[in-house]
Amino acid sequence: MPGFATSAPEVTNVSRHGFWLLLGDEELLVRFADFPWFRQATIDALTQVERPSPDHLYWPQLDLDLSVRS
Repeated sequence: MPGFATSAPEVTNVSRHGFWLLLGDEELLVRFADFPWFRQATIDALTQVERPSPDHLYWPQLDLDLSVRS
C-alpha cells in the first residue's frame, strides 16, 4: 500500500501566544491558550515534530500526540 505524500511538518515561528506549524501548503497557529501543554516546551522540543500519518502529529521530546483536525 502506498504511503501519503507530504512534506515534513515545520515550526515556522514561535511567539508568546503560540507557534505556527507549516503542514504542506497550509500554516496553522497552535495557540497556547488552546494547547497549554506546549507553553513550557523549549524551542528545540517544539521544532522536533513528526507526522506519522496525514492526521497525526507527534512531538517525541514532549511525548505528545495531536490530531491535525484539532
